[in-house]
Amino acid sequence: VAKEIGPIAKPRQIMVVPELPKTRSGKIMRRLLRDVAENREVGDVSTLADSSVMDLISKGLKSSDDD
Repeated sequence: VAKEIGPIAKPRQIMVVPELPKTRSGKIMRRLLRDVAENREVGDVSTLADSSVMDLISKGLKSSDDD
C-alpha cells in the first residue's frame, strides 16, 4: 500500500476476524467498525444478524492494544 498509493494510506493496524458485522440483508456495518477503531461507544446493533460479532471484534482490538 505504501509503495503504490503512498505512506499516508498505510493502515496503522490490520486485524483478521472470523466475520464482519452484517445486517440481516448482508450489508457490512462499517459505522460500527469505525466506532470500535476510534474507541467510541458502539452505536445501535439491533439491526445486526449476529451481535456477538461486535463483542469478538472489540475484545480482539483491546487484546492487541495490550501487546
